[in-house]
Amino acid sequence: MNKKIVVGMVFGGRSGEHEVSLRSARAVVEGLNPERYTVVPIAISKAGKWLSPAEAAELLPAETRQLLPKHITGGSRDDVALIGDPSHTGLVKLSGADPRAPLMLDVVFPVLHGTYGEDGTIQGLLEMAGVPYVGCGVLASSCGMDKVVMKALFRDAGLPVCKYLWFLRGEWEHDPGPVLRRVAKEIGYPCFVKPANLGSSVGISKAVDRRTLQEAIDLAARYDRKVIVEEGLDAREIECAVIGNDEPLASLPGEYVVLDQRAAFLDYTEKYSSTGHVEFIVPAKLPHQLAVRIQKMAQRAFKSVDGAGFARVDFFVRRDNGELLINELNTIPGLTEVSGYPKMWAASGLTFPQVLDRLIELAFERHQDKIRNTTSL
Repeated sequence: MNKKIVVGMVFGGRSGEHEVSLRSARAVVEGLNPERYTVVPIAISKAGKWLSPAEAAELLPAETRQLLPKHITGGSRDDVALIGDPSHTGLVKLSGADPRAPLMLDVVFPVLHGTYGEDGTIQGLLEMAGVPYVGCGVLASSCGMDKVVMKALFRDAGLPVCKYLWFLRGEWEHDPGPVLRRVAKEIGYPCFVKPANLGSSVGISKAVDRRTLQEAIDLAARYDRKVIVEEGLDAREIECAVIGNDEPLASLPGEYVVLDQRAAFLDYTEKYSSTGHVEFIVPAKLPHQLAVRIQKMAQRAFKSVDGAGFARVDFFVRRDNGELLINELNTIPGLTEVSGYPKMWAASGLTFPQVLDRLIELAFERHQDKIRNTTSL
């Protein structure tokens, strides 16, 4: 009998998207084939503390915990961590009177959305540890998290983006007047104000005048030192899922459709709660040629940041002239029961367990390619 693959699933984290990560982690545990994988849950608290697998399992619903091995859920509760040492490619105990060999992990699946999980930091740790991991590497993760750098790479790849500008929190706090005048002149109203480094619509506001712009900037500046302001478009919001390494595949596009105008825009609440204000439809009702263009642009966007594993690419289709614009790329898209990524692949012929299998295969493939590199002379 073939040995099961041990998957270290890292979730939670120091992020405004902590709760979404818990939901994605639940979906991953329930989606991985227990005949092929042993899942080791590794949670990080909102304060940044790494929890033992036994403690981490308690953050998952009871029915999900039933799918985890008993020696994991009933194991030691000593402090643990992954460390950047390739001679310890496992979960290392940091406390307790019974030191043992690390709990070995064959591959790590970061299910961490937002800060400290999707921005290249955890990926850097895993690179130093020399362990295969699912998803984008350090560069793609950090560029995919920073909306300003991302848009610059998109433009360099010949991808059309909406009008935007950015500034630092320090500029705003020192003298807000020039910032307000610049936004009014270069972008106008309505506009959307966002933290440059965050996802899942956290900290995003729509501004329609000077007062609401000030409030929106104050909110965004709570989450990041860099703030981006984008033009407000009357547009359809289309998404496309990507999977692969050097030769990525793109799914059928999907679309968030507003059913109730009380949803002013697709914020964090609308995306992850059952308000009934929005619905995700896949495949999106688009002309065939436009759908193909979106798929090709999604693949080009993925390559422009040197993506690996998976990503979700978001687009705008303007209602006034039909122009297609790329909005952003998300390097660890939501994997919850309401998330677009698994729904788009399901409509494209891949079940969620098949997607997870492929992501783990891609992690090993990318790791084998990396270890070919000469790192010392």
